Amino acid sequence: MIRLDNVAKRFGSQILYVDACMSVVRGEKVALVGPNGAGKSTIFRLITRTEQPDEGQVAVDRGVTIGYFDQNVGEMADRTVLGQTMAGAGEVASLGEELHTLEQAMADPTRADHLERLVARFGEVQPRFDELGGYQLEARAREILGGLGFADDVIDGDVGSLSGGWKMRVALARILLMRPDALLLDEPTNHLDLESILWLEAFLRDFSGAIIITSHDRELLNRLCGKVVEIDGGELTSYSGNYEFYEAQRELAAQQHEATYARQQAMLAKEQAFIDRFAARASHAAQVQSRVKKLEKIERVVPPRRRKVVEFEFRSPPRSGDDVVRLRAVGKRYGPRVIYDGFDFAIRRLERWCVMGINGAGKSTLLKLVVGDVLPDAGQVVLGASVKLGYFAQHTMELLDPSLTVLGQIERAHPRASQGALRNLLGAFGFSGDDIEKPVRVLSGGEKVRLVLADMLYEPPNFLVLDEPTNHLDLDTKQMLTRALADFSGTMLLVSHDRAFLAALTNRVLELDHGGTRVYGGGYTEYVAQSHHEAPSR
Repeated sequence: MIRLDNVAKRFGSQILYVDACMSVVRGEKVALVGPNGAGKSTIFRLITRTEQPDEGQVAVDRGVTIGYFDQNVGEMADRTVLGQTMAGAGEVASLGEELHTLEQAMADPTRADHLERLVARFGEVQPRFDELGGYQLEARAREILGGLGFADDVIDGDVGSLSGGWKMRVALARILLMRPDALLLDEPTNHLDLESILWLEAFLRDFSGAIIITSHDRELLNRLCGKVVEIDGGELTSYSGNYEFYEAQRELAAQQHEATYARQQAMLAKEQAFIDRFAARASHAAQVQSRVKKLEKIERVVPPRRRKVVEFEFRSPPRSGDDVVRLRAVGKRYGPRVIYDGFDFAIRRLERWCVMGINGAGKSTLLKLVVGDVLPDAGQVVLGASVKLGYFAQHTMELLDPSLTVLGQIERAHPRASQGALRNLLGAFGFSGDDIEKPVRVLSGGEKVRLVLADMLYEPPNFLVLDEPTNHLDLDTKQMLTRALADFSGTMLLVSHDRAFLAALTNRVLELDHGGTRVYGGGYTEYVAQSHHEAPSR
């Protein structure tokens, strides 16, 4: 269905692939993985022919339709959310527009002379429109938009009034509505909440076509994909199995490669030692020459490549009092919408709470009440004794100084820290080599998240409040952050849509609903077992 044969691609001096090969058959669900900058998105652009390979061939079978979702959604305006979604449905959308035009033309008395031609064309278009499910198109569009979190009034509202993240959801809905033969999905979960991710996971699992997907959501890849293609060091390597199987096989292959390389190096050293020892002796000349020729013919094992993952040991925070924060009879509303009414909640030292709830249930509002970003309309929010608060939210990135470099930003925040400690810290968060000299103003969203977290965790507070800290983080950085926070000896309150992150770090769950709250003893894994759902609306 889709094939890359001996493809080579470079950008300037950077070589992305050399003799790269991969194939996708009908119905196959493929995860495309690799470090940032390895060329995952370029694979999509090669398949859609928006870029051409330097060498080799990219082939797509004749008649195969492709739907491609990326992070560049383009302009959206002058339509409803529903209209914008249906307009991107490919052939069926075009046929629907033509049918509407034909119906108007046939009803127009001034075009009576052309009625026979119009009816004939209508007879051609209508069966194809029906075959493609055109009469169910609006119902399917509403179902998809609802699954992605859109309320009914928003679906019928102006698409131009949406934020960038919600426009991303519209762009994703357009691609899903197309029902192409192959879906190319580049980070489709970046702007989704957990409920929408779970809906998308179920939708893609039932999708009959082929899928190639990149995602930083480990659980999604693990449950959805039966094949993994890794891009690393200019090579594409295919693994049959889910993401967990791929990780195990990659580690096994790396160990075998290291062992093979070590054995060959030991053998080469032994042979070279013999040559060096007896090179000057005439009595051993024949043996020396024989061994020299033998070494020349040996095919050398390539030195193992290991992804460099820098670990950073975070300092222990100062001890807080046993009562970290307490909310008493808290009330909060936004206009006529009541978020909290008489809400009581307490967090004790060393508890790690995750907050679950559908959109609008008040997850972020709770975090803002705790840190003092918003004040309650009634009741009290009281921090305990000796609490040192650290708060991460998406707006925190706006506090970075765009005129500074990455290293300069950290140096200003921690002027007494040694250069070695700061460089090690930045390395742990993915800034190595020349990356530390990058100006903050050119950083991507994910890089800014990493920089803010590095700054916060160098001298860690004893109470971490984290609102979607894993947004835009790649899988390796998520794992590093998870390992670091697993050893954190303080208290946490967090909101996240990353199931693996929640399962690894939490020991309490607060579920919010418009009608009240529910507390679960145990972390996210126990919450799923007790509640029989992975998120409140699923």
